[in-house]
Amino acid sequence: MSFTSYGVREMLLGTASFLLLGFSCVLLAEMHGRWLFLLLIPLALALAWLFWFFRDPVRTVPAGPGLIVSPADGVVTHLDLAEEPDFIGGEAQRCSIFLSIFDVHLNRAPLAGEAVYSRFRKGEFHDARSAEALEENQNHDLGIIPSEPGMPEKALVRQSAGAIARRIVCPVEIGSALARGERYGMIKFGSRTTLMLSGGAGVEWLVKKGEKVKAGETALARVVAVSRKDADASK
Repeated sequence: MSFTSYGVREMLLGTASFLLLGFSCVLLAEMHGRWLFLLLIPLALALAWLFWFFRDPVRTVPAGPGLIVSPADGVVTHLDLAEEPDFIGGEAQRCSIFLSIFDVHLNRAPLAGEAVYSRFRKGEFHDARSAEALEENQNHDLGIIPSEPGMPEKALVRQSAGAIARRIVCPVEIGSALARGERYGMIKFGSRTTLMLSGGAGVEWLVKKGEKVKAGETALARVVAVSRKDADASK
């Protein structure tokens, strides 16, 4: 099991706290009763969970033209249309994923492309499962121009903080090339990740609401060919 470098600070602080509190428990147990050694159990479990949270499992990115993979682990809560005026510039197809504190919190690029837009917004810290979290919570947007032919013109991935999550990590620089399934950031301790796709290509969702997905491994959607006849009929 490997761990992400995004969690080094938290893991070091957690280990130092465990050693300090553990040593205190040992002293108390020696002076006031060996039953106080039992206090080491919840401390050890908390440290184990901390390391588990920052795990970085190996993922097999599916190959094939037109595939869009999940940007996060979690449960799909929204598959709908939404307005995104800043980067998409209008209506977008949206898939939103809720991450619990037990999910892997590393984010991965849903498709290959160039990072051309990055914006952090201060906001609220509603429960990430709530409807308000989609629009009002503190978030970071990463806009990608896909490099694979036939893909949507633009893709935006939004990392949203939750009631517990207070730090969003996205070190990607403008102009960086991202591969499909590549790690690009993290939201720490419970959150939501939302993918928005612009028009210009037919997108078929391969998942349903309530379905569990894995970042970089679950094929979230695929682009399907849109005939001229169908395109004209939709106008």
